[in-house]
Amino acid sequence: MDVLRENDSQDLKFLDEIIIGCIENNQRDQKLLYERYYGYCLKIVFRYIFRYDKAVDVVNDGFVKVFGKLHTFHYEQSSKVEMILMGWMRTIMVNTAIDRLRKDNFMPEIGITNEGIWIEDKSQTSDQQVLYKDLIQEVKKLPPTYRIVFNMYVIDGYTHQEIANQLKIAVGTSKSNLSKARTLLQSYLKKADLAKTC
Repeated sequence: MDVLRENDSQDLKFLDEIIIGCIENNQRDQKLLYERYYGYCLKIVFRYIFRYDKAVDVVNDGFVKVFGKLHTFHYEQSSKVEMILMGWMRTIMVNTAIDRLRKDNFMPEIGITNEGIWIEDKSQTSDQQVLYKDLIQEVKKLPPTYRIVFNMYVIDGYTHQEIANQLKIAVGTSKSNLSKARTLLQSYLKKADLAKTC
């Protein structure tokens, strides 16, 4: 147990050093940060933009913003730096994905899921990974505006007011879109269950 704690504290110290290096535009540290969180960021973006090539572009755009704004990233406790950093990066990735969707006029995308998106997450059991994949496959079927509100509210934890501000819609529209998204998802999931039992 003590060895685990020591490794965790060394890893956090290493992350502190990487962040400082990134702020100083050290390319080695930027590469380390990018490689460490690329999979995490791709999963986030892929919930909004499910064409693999576009999602990769958005992640790269998001990392440009991360490196440009890292000097504004602050945390109090080194023991929580990774958790705080991941939340901060998630916000940037979601905003970058929404900017891309807005630029594309929220047009629905057609394409197959690239299995490379399902990068192994050691924090999840194999059952959780299967459920996550299945849920995202069903969320993909939602109309774009419903999908975005569902992702922001249910998965990323935004409030309806924050969603309304970000998407430039009324709070009531956000709530309505979420309700419709949930109804459609329940319908999709019931059909999937029926198909499995046939």
